[in-house]
Amino acid sequence: MALESATQAYADFPPLITIMVVIMGVSIAEQTGMLATALKISVARVPAWLIVFMVAFMGTVAHVASAAAYVILVPLGALAFRAAGRSPVLGIVVAYTAIASGYDASPIPTPNDAIFAGITTAAAQIIDPTIVVTPIGNWYFNIASSFLLALVITVVTETVLARRTNLEADEDAEYDNLVITTHERVALRWAMLALALAIIALIMLTALPGAPLGNAEDFGDSPFLNGIAFIIALLFGLGGIVYGYRTGAIKEAADVPTMMGKGLASFAPVLVLFFAIAQFLAYFKWTNIGTLISVSSSESLRDIGAPIWVIFLIVLVLLSLTNIMITSGSAMWSITAPVVVPMLMLLDVPAETSQALFRIADSGSTSITPMSPYFIMALGFMQRYQKSAGIGTLASHTLPLAICMTVCWTGLFFLWWSLGIPLGPGAPVR
Repeated sequence: MALESATQAYADFPPLITIMVVIMGVSIAEQTGMLATALKISVARVPAWLIVFMVAFMGTVAHVASAAAYVILVPLGALAFRAAGRSPVLGIVVAYTAIASGYDASPIPTPNDAIFAGITTAAAQIIDPTIVVTPIGNWYFNIASSFLLALVITVVTETVLARRTNLEADEDAEYDNLVITTHERVALRWAMLALALAIIALIMLTALPGAPLGNAEDFGDSPFLNGIAFIIALLFGLGGIVYGYRTGAIKEAADVPTMMGKGLASFAPVLVLFFAIAQFLAYFKWTNIGTLISVSSSESLRDIGAPIWVIFLIVLVLLSLTNIMITSGSAMWSITAPVVVPMLMLLDVPAETSQALFRIADSGSTSITPMSPYFIMALGFMQRYQKSAGIGTLASHTLPLAICMTVCWTGLFFLWWSLGIPLGPGAPVR
């Protein structure tokens, strides 16, 4: 059975096609330089009093570039802080923590949203084969989370980190320039105009009476939501193509599929990981282990009469501890989702809610664990300005930020749940 179904399990793995489609669009925006220019412009001329909040908020937005967010925004954070007359080392701490501990809170749909939604869907279908979680199933919650986390980072940075004396750069540190050419600015304006027109067209095709992409009776089953992965790829691809033609990064039509292919090539390790994850989930479903564990766990929780908020806290703590050792969100969720999602579904908790809990746990502890390769990368950027910086230096600065972010984000989740607000378009309220 395992041998016969191996290739089919991979072909049927929900995130596979979704993430490949999204990556093809995002890679065009990334390789043409559109994403990097947008991030530069966002922090280049920010007033000094707003610089912490803006860098922190852009740390959540930068997730559209996936792992490239670290490479792009962390050094930009240093330059933006220096331009505002503040410590570039502090800028690195703020940018890195915003990306790492706010990684799953992007206000813009990202490739990770497609991955998590696919894994959540596969886990939820252990209980109900008809359930489909879309990449924007947590979108409303993500938007609110990004603003909250940026505000928390700002408050903690100004009241705690800014008062520390070991965040100053060395006197002989070398600095790069935060340069944005006029050509790049003009190209980005054209790209934003194209995106604005495309979004207006999508709204009209979805919201107007009788619109082909809408569904007045059930928006959760509308062509818009069912095709959201392609729409995300289309928007990023459109912006990247317009920007690329204006800057010369795209000289001919053949350059576009080449960029799309490079994007898929860079994502090849994840596609290999997906094969192993697909087999793991298929074995769970085939052996009914996931169902047995979920049913027994949910019955035990019902028997002890634990309130749902206590169950949420237990899940959050267990996932957060797991995240310290397994820093890959897709790997951790693929291992834990087949148990967590069905277990909570049997307690009448929607799959989208389980995914929101996972987002908090997957993000909070990421900035403090040296197990993450991006922790070492951030430390390398820090040592460009402060040669004496070590693992303890970076961890001691990210720790208060990570703790406060996790606590406040958890508070937002409980407030959201208690008010019965939908987590995203088409997501059930409770």
